[in-house]
Amino acid sequence: MQPDDPAAAPDAPPQLLPPGLPPGAAAFVSMARLHLYDPTSKQIEFHSAGALARERLFLAGNQLGKTTAGALELAMHLTGDYPPWWQGRRFPGPIVAWAAGVSGESTRDNPQRLLLGRPGAPGTGAIPRAAIGPIAFARGIAGLVDTLQVRHRRGGRSLLSFKTYGKGRQKWAGETIDLVWFDEEPGLDIYTEGLTRTNRTQGLVYATLTPLMGRTALIDRFLGSNDPGRTVVQFALDQATQYTPEERMQLASAYPEHEREARARGVPLLGEGRVFTVDEASIAYDAGGLSRHWRRIGGIDFGIGHPTAAVWIAHDPDTDCAYVFDAYRAADRTIEAHATVIRGRHGGAVPFAWPKDGAKRSELSGAPIAEEYRKRGLAMLAEHATHEEGGDSLGTGILLMQERLVQGRLRVARHLTDWFEEYRLYHRKGGLVVAERDDLLSATRYALMMLRRAATPPAQVGTRPRQTDGEYNPFNW
Repeated sequence: MQPDDPAAAPDAPPQLLPPGLPPGAAAFVSMARLHLYDPTSKQIEFHSAGALARERLFLAGNQLGKTTAGALELAMHLTGDYPPWWQGRRFPGPIVAWAAGVSGESTRDNPQRLLLGRPGAPGTGAIPRAAIGPIAFARGIAGLVDTLQVRHRRGGRSLLSFKTYGKGRQKWAGETIDLVWFDEEPGLDIYTEGLTRTNRTQGLVYATLTPLMGRTALIDRFLGSNDPGRTVVQFALDQATQYTPEERMQLASAYPEHEREARARGVPLLGEGRVFTVDEASIAYDAGGLSRHWRRIGGIDFGIGHPTAAVWIAHDPDTDCAYVFDAYRAADRTIEAHATVIRGRHGGAVPFAWPKDGAKRSELSGAPIAEEYRKRGLAMLAEHATHEEGGDSLGTGILLMQERLVQGRLRVARHLTDWFEEYRLYHRKGGLVVAERDDLLSATRYALMMLRRAATPPAQVGTRPRQTDGEYNPFNW
């Protein structure tokens, strides 16, 4: 059954398909998802705006169908299979497109899942199985697709690539393409680079996101624009006719009050406010109970004009939860003094992630700062911290931390009061992150960026607490 055969479309909406479908029914479900997409009025508004606007922003609350709209539209452009109600842009033939997310994991779990289906089940997403051509998988992230070919109903094949924000704008340069879909918010530099890739073709660029990052430069680009080639559609929970009034009230009440405008109404959080908004009570955990078999990693933020800070993290591989179990912050000390304290906490075997400025040379010795700590017994990683996909973008690092916090995969020992103090004060001003009193948070970000380099501690680590320098320290093993 070919995807360009209109008669092949089943006549029952996918949400009405019976449970327990027999083997082989996945293709039927896939066909239904593309051909029987029944958009809400706001989704239609978003799609139709593409007829005139080259740039579109879909600001919507959680679980309102913004990512679904992004995936189904892209599937239509890739296959050339547009429904009768379609009033948006139509490409005359096969296209070259990118779909992008914050990280490899979030790209796989969101846009890729909705387009192709879950890993191992291609054809159960928006793109019909019969239209899916050769697939090339990316390296390093299990199940993440790099590129795939999609059969077009007019002949030929479209090409779809999956991208991430973490690699930085350099990895987005050079290509000429027809369409870019950003799922969740990229930095303005990444967005601009993606837009530039479509300039020659006058192609489409759209972003689907919940504005948890506040009134950022990207959102200002749309909300403050009178350019007819740029439009924004906002979709609030109280406009979602797919939910009953009781369900809408229940969903809204489940969100923290300070996030309700963003999560329920698609209204950006204030641009001059806290960066992290997850309630501290859901982050804090009581010290103890960390398995000796969990891998450890440290993160360090060098004190160049501000305090030096370090954190220690234990990683539970079963839940992918990172536990910050100790922290250190001090100012006006020498490298020797900092290294002595840090090494004395948990020994010199824990690998430490460090920022790019660690390659700067010490004014006293002329050696790189990271090397000075390595000489003093700390297991500094060979290279500065980068995201798994490459690059060291601050915005991507913050998004990854926020993602872990929201999902309960980043916990912090309750007694680390300095860490929580920084957490409360970390804020934006004029849409930009204020880099003040963020030393422990920065150290945490570096450690999370390099979590892939965490190491199993020596046998004695995690067995029992001991005393050091006459003081009882429950985290000094």
